[in-house]
Amino acid sequence: MDPHLLRTFVTVARCGSFSDAARELGYTQSAVSQHIAALESDLGTPLLRRRPVTPTRAGERLLEHAGPLLLRLEAARADIARLTSAPATRLVVGVSPLAPTHRLGAALAEVRRQQPLLEVTVRVLGRDAVVRDVATADLDLGLVDGAVAPNDPLHLADAGPLTAGAVAEQPLVVALPAPHPLAGRPGLRLPDLTDARWLDAPDTAVPLARLRTAAGTDGFRASLRYDGTDVRGLLSLVAAGHGLALLPRSAVEDTAGMVEAVGAAAVRGTHGTAGVRAVTLSAPRLVHRTEVLHNGTAPAPATLLAAALTDAPARADRAAASY
Repeated sequence: MDPHLLRTFVTVARCGSFSDAARELGYTQSAVSQHIAALESDLGTPLLRRRPVTPTRAGERLLEHAGPLLLRLEAARADIARLTSAPATRLVVGVSPLAPTHRLGAALAEVRRQQPLLEVTVRVLGRDAVVRDVATADLDLGLVDGAVAPNDPLHLADAGPLTAGAVAEQPLVVALPAPHPLAGRPGLRLPDLTDARWLDAPDTAVPLARLRTAAGTDGFRASLRYDGTDVRGLLSLVAAGHGLALLPRSAVEDTAGMVEAVGAAAVRGTHGTAGVRAVTLSAPRLVHRTEVLHNGTAPAPATLLAAALTDAPARADRAAASY
């Protein structure tokens, strides 16, 4: 398959319009139609219905393959470009919203001590965007997070030969409005919350699809979708009663600035009203894990930063053992 034709097909399917896709790609509408016709001829089956423009069954299956294929092609081009590029004088780091920024700050300080003229940019992005942009060299290094069983690696999209290393693991908590009848519990089981109302915040909280997989159920209805990356904004929606969210404990503690002895953090609203309580997730056994991602051809500053980030947990373990 010609990747140019495949890219045109993906754009038409996403836009739902040949003319809109033509404008986005900088082609004429006739050229877009020719691309789709050539791809359908190559595969021997219709891929798009014309009125309205929607994928056929074969088109839907091709879309499942198209994203990873096009990403791998971009990643391959980026790899070769990195191998032939001049030494890096800048470092661009992508961080998903719940990555441990305090650890990142310390690691960046060490890298900048060794390379004081280095220009550093940090971007806060959604999880999928971090993986994609590391693969395509838009980022030199990324920090991504997710919910997994203890010591398990994150389940990341196939984006080429990326290197991943563990940075941190911490407990997960259920964030509830303070008046919620379950807010006083010492712990909560995820299967008991399948009928609760949840916030769908795929780039901030643990995605609802992950909750369904972990609990083995089709529950966890979304009462509101949150497309932002601001944790305070998400917690304000929890406090207002729009739904629950599963978050790492530090996300609530850092926002609240206070932790109660019973293990639940209380977040106060801007007007002093009761806010959010975070109750430890007791089952299933899941943790919030953060990993650093980089490419084998990444510039030297990214390699130094990755080493500093992955060595931090080992230093903490050694300190705990000596104590």
